[in-house]
Amino acid sequence: MELNKHADLVTAFTGAFEEATGHHAAAELKTEVPFDQPGGQAHLDVLLRVQSPTGVLKIAAQTLGTGYPRDIRQAVWVLQQYQRAQPDKEYVPVVIARYLSPGARTALREQGIGYYDGGGNLYLRYGTSLIDIERPPQKSPPRNLMSIFTGAREQVVHCLLQATRGEKARWFAGAEIAAQAQTSSFTVSQTLREIEQLEWVESKGAGPNLRRRLIRPGQLLDAWADAWRARKVQSTSWFLFTARPQLLPLAISEKLDKSGLSGWALTGAAAGNALAPLLTSVQTADLIVPLGATSQYADALGLKPASSGFNVTLHERGGAAALFHETHPPEFPTTFASPYIQYLDLLDGRGRNKELAAHLRETVLKI
Repeated sequence: MELNKHADLVTAFTGAFEEATGHHAAAELKTEVPFDQPGGQAHLDVLLRVQSPTGVLKIAAQTLGTGYPRDIRQAVWVLQQYQRAQPDKEYVPVVIARYLSPGARTALREQGIGYYDGGGNLYLRYGTSLIDIERPPQKSPPRNLMSIFTGAREQVVHCLLQATRGEKARWFAGAEIAAQAQTSSFTVSQTLREIEQLEWVESKGAGPNLRRRLIRPGQLLDAWADAWRARKVQSTSWFLFTARPQLLPLAISEKLDKSGLSGWALTGAAAGNALAPLLTSVQTADLIVPLGATSQYADALGLKPASSGFNVTLHERGGAAALFHETHPPEFPTTFASPYIQYLDLLDGRGRNKELAAHLRETVLKI
């Protein structure tokens, strides 16, 4: 531990203890306290002896900068090992951190470990005494959420949501997500670690037995939606004549089937309304096509460029948008983008798309 980094927190902890108990907390303080444990020698960050209303209180503490559930595991392990190594077993274990998330504080309580954080939250149980002070929520440390929704990481996010679709908090292995996301186990591990720190995913086990489950799909989807709206995409507008505009998606599907082109999928209002009927009719079509393939698809469909009055939009995409395409014969025999991609595309502010997005989320995604 770099004690100088967290010395102010130790001072703040003793001050909070004084305020809560009314007793002067002039303390004997030791740092980097070595002790023996089964795997060799370990070190306790801080050892404190403070005066409490019931006498001298021995506190064994580990310090952290930021503490999410995953971050506190090592600190908890050290505290537990230190307690086991002491013959008198009188030491009260405490985690002192600059920031502790609500989930981390709950986990510490459940394991009988006290805590103090920079927001003034203090929980300490010793003998028959209990200090339990909860302050208004701290603003979480800023995190670059956008990095989760780029490249192969976005594929992991998509797979994570897809793996939970229609199920309640199913446990899964990272290898399962890696196979479905068509990416490396390393990318999966890094992405899931960041999502877990946000407390949207929880885990159990370790190593080959590590399993995770998505517990807040709505928050993950909302964050993805924010990132989706902020990005720049390669989209072009076109016009395709059809005698029956309401059957435009079917006309496109028939042409593409004859062309032999693959990797495309219908998205937007036409797809969303077919999957979760709400609108009377949709006379436009949004089509996802492979990267660099716009001209090829425009030629195959006989499209004409149109800056206004267009009824077809081609979106060049790969990555997450290319995963989990679906078909829904016989009612609507064409290829659809994943319902999650459809939902994101419906957040474009056009017409009644926002209303259709909410309906799709409620009836199909059920988030």
